[in-house]
Amino acid sequence: MKILREHVEPVLSNALESIGINNPNWKSMLTPSREHSQGDLSLPCFPFAKQLGKSPNDIAEDLSKLIENNGAIGQVNATGGYLNFKAESKWLAKQLLSGKVRVGDAYGKKPDTDRQVLIEHTSANPNGPFHVGRARNAILGDTLVRLHRLLGNEVRAEYYVDDMGKQVGVLAWALDNLSDQEVENILEDKDSISTKWANKADHTRVRWYQAAQKLRKDEDKSEKMEQEIGKLVHASEHGDEAVLQQFHDSFQPVLDGMLETLGRLGIEFDQFTNESMFVTNGDVAKLTQTLSGLDIHGVADNGAEFLDLGARGLKGKTEFFFKRGDGSSLYATRDIAYHIWKWKQCDDLINILGEDHKLQSKQVGMTLQELGHKVPEVLFYSFIKLPEGKMSTRRGNVVFMDDLLEEAKEHASKIVRELRPEYLEQEVSHIAESVGRSAIRFNIIKVSPDKGFTFRWEEALAFEAGSAPFIMYSHTRALSIANKCSDNGIDIEEISNKNLDLETINLELPDSLIDLLRCMAIQNDVLERSVKQCRPNLFANQVLNLATSFNGFYRDCKIFDDGEVNELYFQISQLASQFLKTGMEGLGIIPLERM
Repeated sequence: MKILREHVEPVLSNALESIGINNPNWKSMLTPSREHSQGDLSLPCFPFAKQLGKSPNDIAEDLSKLIENNGAIGQVNATGGYLNFKAESKWLAKQLLSGKVRVGDAYGKKPDTDRQVLIEHTSANPNGPFHVGRARNAILGDTLVRLHRLLGNEVRAEYYVDDMGKQVGVLAWALDNLSDQEVENILEDKDSISTKWANKADHTRVRWYQAAQKLRKDEDKSEKMEQEIGKLVHASEHGDEAVLQQFHDSFQPVLDGMLETLGRLGIEFDQFTNESMFVTNGDVAKLTQTLSGLDIHGVADNGAEFLDLGARGLKGKTEFFFKRGDGSSLYATRDIAYHIWKWKQCDDLINILGEDHKLQSKQVGMTLQELGHKVPEVLFYSFIKLPEGKMSTRRGNVVFMDDLLEEAKEHASKIVRELRPEYLEQEVSHIAESVGRSAIRFNIIKVSPDKGFTFRWEEALAFEAGSAPFIMYSHTRALSIANKCSDNGIDIEEISNKNLDLETINLELPDSLIDLLRCMAIQNDVLERSVKQCRPNLFANQVLNLATSFNGFYRDCKIFDDGEVNELYFQISQLASQFLKTGMEGLGIIPLERM
C-alpha cells in the first residue's frame, strides 16, 4: 500500500536506527503483507537476527514498541518474525474520499510519460477461425494493452501478419486447385460447416486448408503437391509480388473473419504489419549480409547459413539458421528484421508468445544482442486443453471462439429473461452479449499465464461468485444505490461533493467497510505490479476481490434506510463503483447500467 508506505518509512527508519540495525536495504524488504488479516505492509526481521543476536520475532516485538503513531498507522503487530502495519481506518477513508488514490484517471488521456510501449500479440496464422486455445494469446495481449493504458502509458497494439510461408502456401494452393465438391469429398469424414458460419470466410476457407493437409498425407498425390506448394513458398520468400498477391487474396478474407471474432471480444489493433514487407523493402537482404559477416557465422553442408549461438552460451539447439542453401530467408530471419524495425517505433517492446516459442525467442533475443539491439520482454503462456487433449485447427480438434460466444450469449439470455421478464428483447440481447464476452475473457485472464488449464464449458460460462458476471453485477448494484436515492428526491450530486469531516463522525467503521477501503487503496499498487510483471491475472483477482469486498460492505452498511442517506456510506459506495468500472475497463469487462 504505497499511500501508507510514505508514512511508515520515516518512523520505521527511526525505530531501526534506535535498536542498532544497520541495513541499507530495509526499504526494499518492506512489502505488501502476504496475509490480508495481518496488515497492509510487512517487514521481515530475519535478516537482522545475526547482527543483533536475537530471534526475528523478538526483533519484531522490540520494533513494534518503538513505532510512533502518526495518524496514518492504525495497528502495529509482530507475528512470526514479521513486523506488520495496518492503516488507520478513518485516515484511509479520508485519503480515498479526497482523491489521493485513484485508478483510471489516466485512461484515455494524454500519458504522464513520453515512453512508447509496443505490444505485439495474437499474430495467428490466417488459415482458419480462432479456437479457444489461440484466443488466449489475443485476450492476454489485449488485456495487457488495456492495463498499460489504464496506468497511463502510451501503447500501440501490433498484429504481425504471417502473409508468407508454408501454411499460407497450403491455403493458396488449395483455393487454386480444389473445387467446392472436391473439398467436401475429401472431408467427408468431418462434420460439415455450421450454417451459422456459412458466410464467414475464416470458417469456410479453413476447409480448403484442412483438405489440402489431408491430401499431403496421400502418397500418390503428395509429391507433386509438395513441389507446387514449395515453389509458391520459395517465390514468396524471394519477394515475388504476384505470388505475394495470390497469398494476400487467399488469407485476407480469413483474417477479416478472425478480426470480426476478436471484435466481439473487444479486441482491436492499432497497426498491422506484414511479414513480407521486410523481404520486399530489402531489410532481410541487408540483415543476412550482416549476419554472414559475424564471427559466429557458419555454413552447413547444403549451403545453409547459421549462427553458432553455442559460442554465446546457448544450450541445446545452438545452430540458429537464418538462410537456406538456395539463398531464401527463414521465418526467424524475417522475425529479427521485424524486431529491429519495432525497436525504432518504441521504448518498451513486449511480445505475447506461446510456451512452444521459448527456444526461438531465445535465439532471436541472442541474435539481437549480437547485433547491438535490446531484447524484448516476452510474456509466455501455457496452452489450453480440451478434456480429451490439446486443441488443433489442423486436426479439427477445437472449440471455435465463435461457437463459444454464441453459447455464452444464449446461456446469459436465458438467465436474464428469467430474472428480468420486464426487459425488452433488445436490452436482453445487449446484456447477454456483454455478459457472454466478459465471462469468456475473465475465465482466461484470471489464470496465471504460465499455467495451462483444461477448458470446460461449464466453467467458462459460470456466472456465480468468482466470475465476470459477479463483478458486473456488483458494479450495477452500486449504480442502483445512486438511482434509488435520486428516485426518492435526494440530491446525490450534493452528497457526492460534500467534504465530510470524518473526525466528527462518531461512528465505529464496520469491518466490511474497512476491508473495502483497504481493497480500494491497493488497486493502483496491484495494477502497477501486474503491468511490471506482465501478469494480467494479478489485476483480475484484485478486481474480483474488490467486487467481493463491495458486496460485504453493501450487506452490512445500510446506505439508504427509512428515507435517510448515510452520507459516508454513500460516498464510499460511489467511489467503489468508480474503482470497479475502471478496473473492468482494464480487463475488457463491459460495465452495464443495469443487469
